[in-house]
Amino acid sequence: MPDVVADGLHVLFCGINPGLMTAATGHHFARPGNRFWPVLHLSGFMPRLLKPLEQGELLSYGLGITNVVARATARADELTAQEYREGGEILAAKVERLRPRRLAVVGVTAYRAAFGDRKAQVGPQERSIGASRVWVLPNPSGLNAHWTAATMAEEFARLRVAAEDDR
Repeated sequence: MPDVVADGLHVLFCGINPGLMTAATGHHFARPGNRFWPVLHLSGFMPRLLKPLEQGELLSYGLGITNVVARATARADELTAQEYREGGEILAAKVERLRPRRLAVVGVTAYRAAFGDRKAQVGPQERSIGASRVWVLPNPSGLNAHWTAATMAEEFARLRVAAEDDR
C-alpha cells in the first residue's frame, strides 16, 4: 500500500492498516462504508469530497496518509499486539524523517496498541514524535457506530483548527 506523503506536511493522517478493498485498489480508505473522505470534507480540511482514487490531491493541501501496520486484513482485530508495536516504531521513524507538523492517528485503539498508551483518549496527546505533535481521531470505519459522521467531523475540525494555528 503506497503512502501518500511528503516532507513537512501540515497533517499526516495514519490509518490502522489497509482493509482488503484498500489493498486491492491501492487507495486509502477505499471501502464504501468508510467515512474518512466524507469526514475530511465535512470538517473543512477539503473544499470538496474527494474519492479514494484522488488521494494524491491531499499533498497539495499539505496532507498525507500512511498506516500503522502495512498488512492488509478484513478487520483490524486480526492484527497482533506485536504488529502494532512494530508498526508504532516504523511510524515513529517515518514521522521523524518526514517532520509533519501533526500526526493524526485514526483510531484510539490502534494508537494505544502502537504506542503503549492504554489511557489515551481521542484528541491531542502529550506525546510528540520529534517536532510533530500527536492527535488521536476516531476510527472512521462504518463499524465504529458510536461516532457519527457529524461528531467525527467536529473532532477532525478541532485538529484542523489546531493545525492552522501551527502555521
